[in-house]
Amino acid sequence: MTTLRKTLRTAGRAAAVTGAVGVTGLAYASVIERNWFRLRRYELPLLDPGSPRLRVLHISDTHLTPGRRMLLDWLRGLEAHEPDFVVNTGDSIAHPDAVEPFISALGPLLDRPGAFVFGSNDLFSPQLKNPARYLWRSSREDYSKRKVPDLPWRELGAAMTARGWLDLNNRKSTLNTGGRDVAVAGVHDSHIGLDRYDEVAGTAAAEADLRLGVLHSPEPANLNRFAADGYQLLLAGHTHGGQLCLPFYGTVVTNCGIDRRRAWGLHRYAGTWLHVSGGLGTSPTAPVRFCCRPEATLLDLVAQR
Repeated sequence: MTTLRKTLRTAGRAAAVTGAVGVTGLAYASVIERNWFRLRRYELPLLDPGSPRLRVLHISDTHLTPGRRMLLDWLRGLEAHEPDFVVNTGDSIAHPDAVEPFISALGPLLDRPGAFVFGSNDLFSPQLKNPARYLWRSSREDYSKRKVPDLPWRELGAAMTARGWLDLNNRKSTLNTGGRDVAVAGVHDSHIGLDRYDEVAGTAAAEADLRLGVLHSPEPANLNRFAADGYQLLLAGHTHGGQLCLPFYGTVVTNCGIDRRRAWGLHRYAGTWLHVSGGLGTSPTAPVRFCCRPEATLLDLVAQR
């Protein structure tokens, strides 16, 4: 009986410790790391010799709800880095009332040249579901039954285009920033089957100073076509870098076709460069990050030596 009591006491202490660690970890992931924003920086020798630096700010996946004050304040501060060009790779909102605070937080960034594509969560509001399902299935299946968008994506797009940003959802264009011509093309979100690469297909303008491809979800089928068409740099989001990562292992799942190694950061892909943003937000139904801080990125494109 004494041995049994000791065993029960030991088991009780172990359960209490495990519970305390779990609660502490959840508090850290939902309160601290979720709001521990960082700005990543890369220098990429991509421009012709003698070209001046071109600074690209890449933002993605804010999943904004009106109450995210720390996120909004941090987003407002990005203008201080004086980017030449801003790219938003989607999933900007997660609430019907999020358009105005998002546009307000972008502030002077909207006066700079910019471009955007939508993600699925710009169209469809988040729904409560078991986040563990991402371990064995893509969330793409969840959207197959949702046909009518319930978020104000048209208002979001109109607010950005009204300030001069290019809508690249299955579109291509050119822009000039600092006297340099940038050829840009983008596709709508493949995660909900709205990508139409055929509408932007064709060799990118060889005379442009930079050829840039933009997409929300980094699906290999589209990445391969961008690369084959001669785009030098591809920007994507969607993965949240895994959102919940394991120490010494990294990303567990990407929720799309890209491999874990390229779930965030700058990598070579099919002869071109690919940058996948880890994103700034989380779904309101899973408001946690672990070993995967929220981020935006400055890419300093410089002359090749």
